[in-house]
Amino acid sequence: MNMNELKATFESSLAACPIVAILRGITVEEVATVCAILAENKINLLEIPLNTPNALECIAKACECAAPGQLVGAGTVLSAEAVDQVKAAGGRFIISPNTNESVIRRTKELDMLSIPGCFTATECFTAQAAGADYLKLFPAGSIGASYIKDLKAVVKLPFMAVGGVNAENMASFLKCCCGVGIGGAIYKAGKSADAIRSDAEKLIASIQA
Repeated sequence: MNMNELKATFESSLAACPIVAILRGITVEEVATVCAILAENKINLLEIPLNTPNALECIAKACECAAPGQLVGAGTVLSAEAVDQVKAAGGRFIISPNTNESVIRRTKELDMLSIPGCFTATECFTAQAAGADYLKLFPAGSIGASYIKDLKAVVKLPFMAVGGVNAENMASFLKCCCGVGIGGAIYKAGKSADAIRSDAEKLIASIQA
């Protein structure tokens, strides 16, 4: 999959279901089941944060188990060296909590999608100049969608809202964002498969309402 195909697949996945599932704390043993449950609900963008134990092994397993159309990437990526490790594990996109130009540039050198975390207009423009594909407004829940609307008046890259986003406030963010990152409202360590499925179904229902 070349860069144009990757971006087209990512965009079509967001259009079908604007959720990136943040699987912090997932275990290698759970990966196949969780991938399947999310695929059932058309949640095809899966982020495994690097502060998850055995994160790179989980990413490799998720890439192996991914359903057609699912893309796997890494979150909490803080260094260019970590970008290399994610690429080697099969990851397709890099998400960070901060704006790190070296991470963004290395991501693009390796033909992966770059989604750095931003909070201020200065960070947004820095990320854009470094080559970012999307901007992750983080933390979004504590500040609300109106802040993103204001940033969009001058920042042209598409935004994703992450941090404190849930079924109750997701609709307001999706009015101004191309997608949202959802963590505990979909998956958290120790959550049963039935609970993951139920919560995923509720989120999809709230989008369709």
